[in-house]
Amino acid sequence: MMATTSSDFLPTVNSEVAALGTFIALLESEQRMLIAGEVDGLLELVGQKNGLAAELAALASRRTRLLAASGLASDRAGVLAWFDAYPGETRARAAWASLLTLASQARELNRVNGELIQVRMRSNAQALEILLSSNTSASLYGPDGQSTLVGGSRISDSA
Repeated sequence: MMATTSSDFLPTVNSEVAALGTFIALLESEQRMLIAGEVDGLLELVGQKNGLAAELAALASRRTRLLAASGLASDRAGVLAWFDAYPGETRARAAWASLLTLASQARELNRVNGELIQVRMRSNAQALEILLSSNTSASLYGPDGQSTLVGGSRISDSA
């Protein structure tokens, strides 16, 4: 006999769907910020994402415990076996389908955001390389931060 009922399973999956929807909204905000180059708000957003990721992990752990209580594995096969045991649970099945769709969407957004971060990092590294590898004799500023002429003489402050 299965120990997990829809009254346990459905609310957990619905909570996962809701949390994942919020997580996706954060990923979309992150993507907009990365594209626009608005990096100032990213640190706060990362904190929000980390909190939501912890919540999602706790919900997935709860779902795992519910399935284990029914003697089922915590993977998709276990969920499908749960549905086989409760064929009339159409709302739970629909919630699970939504969860899978949202998880796929979140995975893709996260992949794209990772690529955007890599592009930004390469761009920053190239800019730094250009700045650091410029001919020091032709620089306008010396190592001490003071203005210099091409020949190494200081620009006169009295001029």
